[in-house]
Amino acid sequence: MRNPVNPRQVRKISLAPADVDCFVFWTKNPAPMLNRLDRLERYNFYFQFTLTRYGRNIEPHLPPKTQIIDAFCHLSNRIGKKRIIWRYDPVIFSEEMNVEYHAEQFARLAGRLAGYTEKCVISFLDAYRHIQNKMSACRVRMPDEAEMRGLAKAIAEIAAGHRMKVETCAEAIDLADIGVEHGKCIDDRLISELTGVHLKREKDRHQREHCGCVTSVDIGDYNTCGHLCKYCYANVSPQKVERNRPGHDTRSPLLIGAASDMENKISTTEHQAALPVRT
Repeated sequence: MRNPVNPRQVRKISLAPADVDCFVFWTKNPAPMLNRLDRLERYNFYFQFTLTRYGRNIEPHLPPKTQIIDAFCHLSNRIGKKRIIWRYDPVIFSEEMNVEYHAEQFARLAGRLAGYTEKCVISFLDAYRHIQNKMSACRVRMPDEAEMRGLAKAIAEIAAGHRMKVETCAEAIDLADIGVEHGKCIDDRLISELTGVHLKREKDRHQREHCGCVTSVDIGDYNTCGHLCKYCYANVSPQKVERNRPGHDTRSPLLIGAASDMENKISTTEHQAALPVRT
């Protein structure tokens, strides 16, 4: 795995079942994995599944949402609703997309996903510098605290009606009084439940201040996702994605690209609690 800041630094990460406590997959479309889930039978894993109602002006290359919903339900039937967590994020505010808009769209999705998941995670758009130009055409604005609290309350009530719990991801705002707790996407509590072995890990010090994730190794890679969602922090530009994807060597141990002899020489072995993978 290359260091995303310094590509000449490469770590070797063991994927031997004895060395992996759990895989955590991030995805907007798991369809390419559905006929390969048997390859994970020796591992513990769960999915963080992003599903919103945004159109192609924001999520230009996703399949139709009806197909994605079907994939969500199919995946839940395969692996169980505890191992699929719905992410309604990022929550984007604009002149058209206000509290009422999001409450309505969330309710429509929650009705379709009821019985297929037990938890929904929400987060509000972070204004990373390199996404501001991409989002400018959508006239995005930052919500105030009253809007965040109002929407979180509406979402919590809708979710409760469908037997779903709601948590936030890396948010400073405290919503515990309306039944929305701070969450952990890499969650030692859930991993302990799935594995049957008590796992207690410290907060990952390399993550943002309000992130609750425990220590893990991220084996995803930047500038590789062809969905090209306008809010994505992991793609700097479509041009970088276009350069990365066609040149991938399928025999390479890297997710994208080829490992040179020099990189192999400077590799080190590392093992942590969970291995998050974003697709």
